[in-house]
Amino acid sequence: MPFDNSQRLKLEKLNELTPADCQALLYDCDGTLADNMQNHKESYVKTALEYGFELDPALIDELAGWPTAQVVAEMSRRYNVPLDIAAFAQRKGQIFNEHIEDTQPVSFVVEHLKQHAEKYRIGIVSGGRRQTVEKTLTVLGIRHLIDFIVCAGETERGKPFPDPFLKAADALAVNPGACLVLEDGKAGTDAAAAAGMRWVRIDKI
Repeated sequence: MPFDNSQRLKLEKLNELTPADCQALLYDCDGTLADNMQNHKESYVKTALEYGFELDPALIDELAGWPTAQVVAEMSRRYNVPLDIAAFAQRKGQIFNEHIEDTQPVSFVVEHLKQHAEKYRIGIVSGGRRQTVEKTLTVLGIRHLIDFIVCAGETERGKPFPDPFLKAADALAVNPGACLVLEDGKAGTDAAAAAGMRWVRIDKI
């Protein structure tokens, strides 16, 4: 999305919500920095069709922030369809990656990261696969600004549990209470709160 006046006003609001006493900013990737949730939903829907069932994309919105494997497991449970979780996730990733070079930024959030990268430690806490997250950040032109990344499967539990945020805080040597989490989904903010961190829902600005 272009950095127009609406994005500029949202950036001003986000800056107002950024505490002066925090030491680290922890961003979700998909839907927070990257305007790519439609691509994710279409990738899940296309993969589901290959497996013989029609997926309601609203489920992906509901589970925003969950690791891919957990989304697939929940899909299998709700649709009563036996799925090879690893194979489904891999195929979904292949379809998603066909369009990853076209990923656009959530401009005001990306600009927020750029403005604060020298002052704060910067972390990414994502429910996506590392290869996809790394590529997305590279396409957005911000990979070099990131100090630490936590992705799906790299902690015992993912969002909505606090584990990935606590791992990021530990790696960045920052107290959880000195971190601000920027998210676009309830699973992420629940995880942030459980980790004792302050948070902002960027989709509510």
